[in-house]
Parts: sequence; structure tokens; C-alpha cells
Amino acid sequence: MTGMFDSHAHYFDERFSDRESCPGGVDALLDRLFGSGEIAGIVNVGTDLATSRLAVAQAERYPHMYAAVGVHPSDAQRCSDRFSAIEELRRFLSDRPEKIVAIGEIGLDYHYPDTDRKVQAAWLEDQLTLAEQTGLPVIIHDREAHGDCYAAIAAHPQVTGVFHSYSGSAEMARDLIRRGYMISFSGTLTFRNATRVAEVAASLPHDCVLVETDCPYLAPHPHRGALNHSGYLVHTLTKLGELWGLRPEEAASVTAENARRFFRLP
Repeated sequence: MTGMFDSHAHYFDERFSDRESCPGGVDALLDRLFGSGEIAGIVNVGTDLATSRLAVAQAERYPHMYAAVGVHPSDAQRCSDRFSAIEELRRFLSDRPEKIVAIGEIGLDYHYPDTDRKVQAAWLEDQLTLAEQTGLPVIIHDREAHGDCYAAIAAHPQVTGVFHSYSGSAEMARDLIRRGYMISFSGTLTFRNATRVAEVAASLPHDCVLVETDCPYLAPHPHRGALNHSGYLVHTLTKLGELWGLRPEEAASVTAENARRFFRLP
């Protein structure tokens, strides 16, 4: 399939340097995906200041790769000086490399027992404020924190964004859409035990949905456990097409157009 748009990837991840899992390395993989026409676009998403800079540097090498910069909630807990880090992110954004299309990946993650909810909430608040000031959309990571994530973004009504690898309810998704957010589905949509995710995807307006890999994580069925990459997006789009009554190619076209419109791409 051609023309797929991966709205959330991490191609700077060190897993792509494993030549057994990724023969030829990440550059060869991206050259193939873009060169074959399989992939029409990728948003390469940073998780801290260092990887955000890597995400931008990679995006600058490919005409149809873009970048998001921000601090993931898990990375936020490992940073000792939030004020300085936010100011560094602000300075980076003030230069506004043209490939930056969003602030992310930011949000809340309550999955792990060592979660410091207050620290994560402070980082999310600062980065939502930064989005308000810059006019950039956000990419939200919401893991087992639906209520608090919703409350945080509701406090910033001028900000829009994407809830990535969506796992919330259909009711919350529809309310987010009313607030100008997009809902993105990853390879979890193909998992046999993800019936609720499939029900939510089936119920949403087609013009408010994106697809993603979150690669190198969350490889779809039948590749679960493998190194994920944007070429595997075909499996997520096939499932989405089944839910919508569309051919996979039609689902790819709809979601690619949604991504271009939302991120204001050529």
C-alpha cells in the first residue's frame, strides 16, 4: 500500500541501531519507506530535550518527515530542574525550525508504581502553557490517567492536539473532538483483546482520526513483539478500513489527509 501517514513515531530510538532487527540501519529503512511511496509522511516525536533535537535533525533529512518536541511524563520524572528544561525548550521553539509541527510527547502516565503525579502534572501544565503561547498543537500521552489528562487540557481551551494511541472511552473521544482534538490509533487496534478500542474507532467521525505506529513500540498483529516501523501501518489501516466499511487504501487516504490538514502540512 502507498500513501500512508504515520502520525507518531520515534525513529531516533536506539532499537533502530540493532542491525539484526533493522538491517542496514534506520537511514536505509527510511530511504526504503519514503522511496517506495509506502509512506507519505511521518511525525517524529521527541520524548525529552535530547531526543527532541534528534527528532528535528532526522526530520530535516527527509522532505516528508516532521517533528514534535517535548518531554514525556516518564522522562519528566528523571529531570531535576523543570524550570531550566522548560526554558531550554522555549528557546528551541523560539528558533522555530520549520519542521516542528507540535509539542509532544507530553501528558500523564500512571501505569508504574513509582509515578509522581504532582511532578507529571506540573510538566504537563508548563508544556500546555507553552503550546498556548506558541500556537502549536500538542501530542498527548494518556496512560491510565484519562480523567486528569482531560481536566488538564480542558483548562487550556485554546490548545488543540492529538490523543495518541487512544485508549479512552467513546464519550471522551467525542468530547475531545468537539474541543478540536484528533484521536490517533496505533497497532493496538489490531490486537484481539482490544475490542473496546475497535468499538471507539468505529464510532468516530472519519475526519477526526489519525493512525500511527508509535514505533519501535506497539507492533500490530501479526508482528507483535517485533521491531515496529511505519511499513506495518498497513495492518492498522486494514483493521480501520474494516471498521469503517472502506478499503485499506481509502482509510489510508482519509487519515493521511487528516494529518496534513491538522498539522498544516503542504
